[in-house]
Amino acid sequence: MTLTEMLATTIATHGDCPALSDNTTTLTYTQLGERADTIAQHLINAGIKPDDRIALSIPNTVEFADWYYGTLRAGAIAVPLNPALRTTEIEAQLRHVTPALLITHPDTPNSHQAAHNTQIPTITITPGQPPTTYLNTTNPTTSYPLRSTNDLAVLLFTSGTTSTPKAAMLTHHNLVTNATICADIIKLTPNDTMLGSLPLFHAFGQTVCLNVVLATGAHTILQPQFNPRQALNLITEHAITCITAVPSMYNALAFVHNHPNHTYNLTTIKWGISGGAPLAPELHDRLTHTLGFPIIEGYGLSETSPVVLLNQGTHNRPGSVGTPLPGITINIIDPETGETLPTGHTGELTIHGHAVMRGYWNDPQATNETLHNGTLRTGDIARINHDGYVEIVDRRKDLIIVGGENVYPREIEDTLYTHPAVAECAVLGIPDPTRGEAIIAAVTTHDNTTTNEQELRDHVRKHLAAFKVPRHIWFTTEIPKGSTGKILKRAITIPKEIHPNN
Repeated sequence: MTLTEMLATTIATHGDCPALSDNTTTLTYTQLGERADTIAQHLINAGIKPDDRIALSIPNTVEFADWYYGTLRAGAIAVPLNPALRTTEIEAQLRHVTPALLITHPDTPNSHQAAHNTQIPTITITPGQPPTTYLNTTNPTTSYPLRSTNDLAVLLFTSGTTSTPKAAMLTHHNLVTNATICADIIKLTPNDTMLGSLPLFHAFGQTVCLNVVLATGAHTILQPQFNPRQALNLITEHAITCITAVPSMYNALAFVHNHPNHTYNLTTIKWGISGGAPLAPELHDRLTHTLGFPIIEGYGLSETSPVVLLNQGTHNRPGSVGTPLPGITINIIDPETGETLPTGHTGELTIHGHAVMRGYWNDPQATNETLHNGTLRTGDIARINHDGYVEIVDRRKDLIIVGGENVYPREIEDTLYTHPAVAECAVLGIPDPTRGEAIIAAVTTHDNTTTNEQELRDHVRKHLAAFKVPRHIWFTTEIPKGSTGKILKRAITIPKEIHPNN
């Protein structure tokens, strides 16, 4: 089954049910299908061929879904872009995938400029209006290219730290299988309403807030840009039953909800799914207590469609990202030798199965470094306990080596989160002439709490070995995050007195 066939199946069974809503528009499944057909007809008449790339620079509105499914209906490959990127970053992505067309929104000026600089044809949507108002569909067609499950559907740019763009090649089989399995595990029904605060250009939001919902006939309320107060109002107004977010978003929701004068009703929420970044056990417990619903942690990558691990059923273990989805095989290997390690040992997580991408677009070197006989090396350090549950230790690239000792920042971050004053934190390594690297940490604190650097260093020392205690801790008002809410360590500005060469 392809993604467009999946949508057609849902239209046949739930055509009159609401599929997607944004600030101005609600679409039923039938209406979404009609709008996708209109777009596909326009693209085909304009000469778009199967496997041409169509870049989408559209925020979280119903128009994203229009063009996502319309592109696929025309047999083309959808390439969602992050509208918040700088012009030069978008240019680099456009040059990498050479799209035949870029679809933009009036609120994405950087995309307009990037298209101009790269001479890529552009269509600017009219927000709140059906595509018939801004497209030429005078020569309708009823013939659409026949696509197979193994054809490419989407190119997803990864959020890696390399300067060269990398786009994961995902097939219809990758995405449909991931969506249908996830929908079955979380037991989503046509009666559910999902809050769509995660950006749809990102793997997590695209799968869980769009494809999973559309596989079941449920309803997504889209939030163009995450704002915790607005999100809580949407939850209350629409009786939201399910929410997906990253830890920093849950943290923001809890902070606003905890205000003594709040009037938000979260009792309709059955569960929340957390991914995209580690969720420390202490933070998990604090959030579930404040918000009043269970938070289920999972794990995935753009390269894996994305979900491959999830706490399933009633077996939710804080601190673990769960067990593999059906059809997914995982392994822990020695990062240097590639040898499989015994259960309970710490090493690099590898993934094999239906979710794994075909490779990186036009990048055989990166593909060969990451994929080996269909098995993906994640670059994440993890361990599998004797019950088969996976704990993510840290990114291999984030490893700090202090005097020959391996230190994983997440262990220190989890410890800092157990201090009642710590709201958010990020642990980094900086060069040190005597010990190789030194550990430093940036911290934000909760309102109406007090602490200081020495108190936090002593707190870490009570729980961890002395060589894991940060040499410096500084306080900041905000830790930089990406568009999905994931902390961006590479964007943190380190005070000059701590690291003069920063």
